[in-house]
Amino acid sequence: MVRRGGGAEANSGAGAGTVVAVTASERDRKGEKPAGPWRRRLHVVTGKGGTGKTTVASALALALATGGQRVLLTEVEGRQQIAQVFDTPPLPYRERKVASAPGGGEVYALAVDAEEALLEYLEMFYNLRSAGKVLGKMGAIDFATTIAPGVRDVLLTGKIKEAVNRPDGTRPSGLAYDAVVLDAPPTGRITRFLNVAREVVGLAKMGPIRSQADGVLAVLHSGQTAVHLVTLLEEMPVQETIDAVAELRAADLPVGGVVVNMVRPPLLGAKELRAARAGTLDGEELAAGIKEAGLEPTADLVAELAREAAQHAERVALEAAQRVEVAALDQPMYELPLASDGMDMGMLYRFAEMLRAQRMVG
Repeated sequence: MVRRGGGAEANSGAGAGTVVAVTASERDRKGEKPAGPWRRRLHVVTGKGGTGKTTVASALALALATGGQRVLLTEVEGRQQIAQVFDTPPLPYRERKVASAPGGGEVYALAVDAEEALLEYLEMFYNLRSAGKVLGKMGAIDFATTIAPGVRDVLLTGKIKEAVNRPDGTRPSGLAYDAVVLDAPPTGRITRFLNVAREVVGLAKMGPIRSQADGVLAVLHSGQTAVHLVTLLEEMPVQETIDAVAELRAADLPVGGVVVNMVRPPLLGAKELRAARAGTLDGEELAAGIKEAGLEPTADLVAELAREAAQHAERVALEAAQRVEVAALDQPMYELPLASDGMDMGMLYRFAEMLRAQRMVG
């Protein structure tokens, strides 16, 4: 079973492109626990649809880039969500700078396309990019990746692996990027997506495809990677998070932190919340409060305010119960507030500061 997978045992001391192949279960047997920020080269961010995983992935990239680091933020679902978050034109299949971070850091972004990844693969291993373009025009590439989804996912993860390990002798680290953040598929299929290379290894016994799959597995199952999960304090997202953590642990993939997003603080004190749930709020106090707000405290208005208070108290109680469920996962937890006025770049930078303040990165 994978326990807390964080810590500072990333690839310090490893040369450019070197993979430290220590599995999650091996780290667990050694009793390694996260002693601070997640110092990883690959941060995979997943979550149920609607939990804000792209926003969290973007804020995490900014947090990692703070202090002069170069970070690559990637997506693989073809939805151009990163471009929307950073308010830029749709991302092409090439790395493009989308933001600067405090301290001289840079965030680059890439939308990984399966067809382009296959063309790149054909050129790299077989010098067949021109032939691949012909196949693309004939629809052969789309046909192949549709009938064999595993092929598509290996191409996508292979590109991510290449970015993680890409050397750059002009940089102090010897690597093109100090960290890579992947805005990954949702929790319902994250384990299959990350572990599909294992299926390919079982089919391909040798050759470039086998080497590619081996390389992907070496990165994803090592101390270089952490799979972070984004959730809301609601029953369905929390249950999907619990299920995903169990599946990731069973697959020996390194579970990272859990980011509880869109947190709303209680509007009432503990005593008032208990009274609101029990339906025993003081009507005279409610009427006095309404009058102080400059309104006429009619019986209907007082009753409506009591109903709203009861609903709020019930939601707070349900969120508290879900928070207990998340804490039971025994993974580091981080929180980001609900952006009631909507997301913009200013709020994204604030989120990055919050993640650093909570020592998710540092």
